[in-house]
Amino acid sequence: MSPALSWNLRQRSSIIYKLLHILDCLLACGYLWLLVYLYKVPWSRYYTWLEIIVFFVSFICFQYLQLYRSWRGWKLYLEFFIILKAWASVVGLLLFYFFIFKVSEGYSRAVFLLWSLTTPFLIFFSHLIIRQLLRYYRTQGKNIRHAVIVGAGELGLKLAQQMEVIPWAGIEVVGFFDDRLQNDQTKDQTDAVQITRQPLLGQIEDIHEYLLHNDIDYVYIALPMRAERKIFWILRECRDLGAQIFLVPDLYIFGLHHAEIQSVGDMLVLNFNPTSSWKRSFDIVFSLCILLLASPLMLMIMVLIKCDSKGPVFYRHQRITATGRTFGCLKFRTMMLDADKRLHELLQHDPSLAQEWQKNFKLKKDPRITRVGRFLRKTSLDEFPQFLNVLKGDMSVVGARPIVGRELEEYYKENGEQSAGRYVSMKPGITGPWQVTLRSDVENYKERIELDDWYVLNYSLLYDIKIILKTIRCMFSGKGAY
Repeated sequence: MSPALSWNLRQRSSIIYKLLHILDCLLACGYLWLLVYLYKVPWSRYYTWLEIIVFFVSFICFQYLQLYRSWRGWKLYLEFFIILKAWASVVGLLLFYFFIFKVSEGYSRAVFLLWSLTTPFLIFFSHLIIRQLLRYYRTQGKNIRHAVIVGAGELGLKLAQQMEVIPWAGIEVVGFFDDRLQNDQTKDQTDAVQITRQPLLGQIEDIHEYLLHNDIDYVYIALPMRAERKIFWILRECRDLGAQIFLVPDLYIFGLHHAEIQSVGDMLVLNFNPTSSWKRSFDIVFSLCILLLASPLMLMIMVLIKCDSKGPVFYRHQRITATGRTFGCLKFRTMMLDADKRLHELLQHDPSLAQEWQKNFKLKKDPRITRVGRFLRKTSLDEFPQFLNVLKGDMSVVGARPIVGRELEEYYKENGEQSAGRYVSMKPGITGPWQVTLRSDVENYKERIELDDWYVLNYSLLYDIKIILKTIRCMFSGKGAY
């Protein structure tokens, strides 16, 4: 692409954002006028002044909070969050204006409240329309930005492949720069880069000359963290050559996609404990609802357990939760009172049972289970008390299986330190992918570990809801439970 054409496209994009900036401010003012008209509130000089103030305050707040940055490749909810943040600033300043000048009596509270709550959604909707138009425009090969990637390793290839699956972002990767051109890895590296159909443009030191003579918008540094000298050299030598520079952190080496950047004073830290606020809120609300709705059923189960065999109603077993701490996992008691003693005797006298226990930590035909206990296990009702563990904060509604310390040491760490590290990065769940897919029918323990790994790396609210719905179906079918 010629520099003149690229400059023209940049100018058009800049004009679009400037027009959108003014449109948002006019939208806020026009929507206020419409609500005043619909509510049949008499227009006064107070509203005239408010319209003028809204326009200028919105103009400043929207610009200050970078609402009109390039959103290429960004997820929609991030843009909506910035809109909410900017609009909250506008409303806050207006409330301050009402308080200082004592003019709140001149306005309709119903109109102001409705306007304050709904305007950000209206602005986001207008941005959504613009986004869709730009996406279509970019899929036609127009309004494109050009980028180079420094580093043709696994991280660089992942980035290039990601650019290819989001053509609506309008970012075209021109090629790679990598120092491995100079050794015997050249052929392997060239073959790897051909996967993404972009060429190797040279070694890292060649990027300075390349940027001088080619019109590039973005430089993505996808080098491993140990290459800090090369990264500093690129920042020092290339920041004034017209391209925006981005560093792609190599988080994949830690095997955790949910790592979160946080700060301690002036220092940035990576948080490898990927619990989300939405997940904890969902756990509390869902558990409270279940405990309230199922309280009559749970009371009946307690009575049946007491009538069926001697011993306590609940059974507490030590399991592993986040960061490797242990907690007492609650269940309705489904076994005889001296179950642990009987297990020791059973395993001593029956080698086949000992082998089954060593493999699965369960016995398919366990003679220690009571009559009520067998029904509770078949329907998974024995796990209802674990919602108390969820409220306490030791468990989650959906997550990896609750395991004992021995399983973590002998199986998860044996499968790789990453598997063990991922497991203790989240709270175990009452239900999860293992419970609704394989359950106790699985013969290969490694499959259980892989399912736990997959969940930690891919969990989401929508997936959690799907797991819960599948769990309800499994409770009625009784498949794989014992």
